[in-house]
Amino acid sequence: MAESDIPQDTDQSNERSSRKVREGIVVSTKMDKTAVVAVTDRVRHRRYRKTMQRTTRLHAHDETNDVNEGDRVRVAETRPLSKNKRWRIVEVLERAR
Repeated sequence: MAESDIPQDTDQSNERSSRKVREGIVVSTKMDKTAVVAVTDRVRHRRYRKTMQRTTRLHAHDETNDVNEGDRVRVAETRPLSKNKRWRIVEVLERAR
């Protein structure tokens, strides 16, 4: 089997792009290198068809400890970093006033 027969499309950008990305508000920064981000989703009730807001609290990794409570941030899914941490902070969209 020649080298030209082996497919060369081992691009890692496809793997990264399939990860979930969410936006939310930082509600707690009391842990070291961890921020709790509240993400609000609008979901439709299955039976009553009413639109409701559902809030999920995600534990996100913050390597530099530079976010504060009230900041709007973008988080991305990542490998498990601890028992509860499966997200990392990608960027700060808006600082708290």
